Amino acid sequence: MSIKKIIFVFLLGLLAKDVGAQNLLDSLTLSQQKVYKDLNFALSNADSVFALDLSKKKLKVVPEDIKKLPNLQWLKLEKNNLKDIPSWIGDLVNLQYLDLSNNDLVELPASIGKLENIYYLGLNRNLIENLPHEMGLMKNLQVLEMWDNELEAIPEEMKNLHNLQVLELRGILFSNDEQTQIETLLPDTKVLFSPSCNCSN
Repeated sequence: MSIKKIIFVFLLGLLAKDVGAQNLLDSLTLSQQKVYKDLNFALSNADSVFALDLSKKKLKVVPEDIKKLPNLQWLKLEKNNLKDIPSWIGDLVNLQYLDLSNNDLVELPASIGKLENIYYLGLNRNLIENLPHEMGLMKNLQVLEMWDNELEAIPEEMKNLHNLQVLELRGILFSNDEQTQIETLLPDTKVLFSPSCNCSN
């Protein structure tokens, strides 16, 4: 998977984002940055690192040294062996793109809500059962991919995600009523479901 996925996301028409006074790169500029794939090498050039790809590294924990990259805005940790995400993830306030797909995550820390600049969050193929209520604070989130998880419900606070354009929930069994409830909660979001399980509570 390439950093060019950023461009794809924005071609969906997801261009509105309040970046405030922070030094965030626009999507095109970010897509043109060097992608570092070795953490030690990245640390030796810490101020120059905007994009870091630690996919397929057999990681069991998220390396805390990532916090030493002050300008990091694009991070891929997919296809590792991560069972949890540390609470300090919320300190990476410049992140715009975070991919945690294909791990063994069951939950996310509440601190993920501090990542107000994220527009893309990839959580496909994990074991996530519940999302923290603080997800509703991710005001710039535009694409949330959760295909093939164990999700039971969407927190009510996600109704505050006014920029959310795409919510990928395929591969998760929801009843017709549950699907309707999610669509009602997010009326302006394109929600992708698998066919209803036709199950009853």
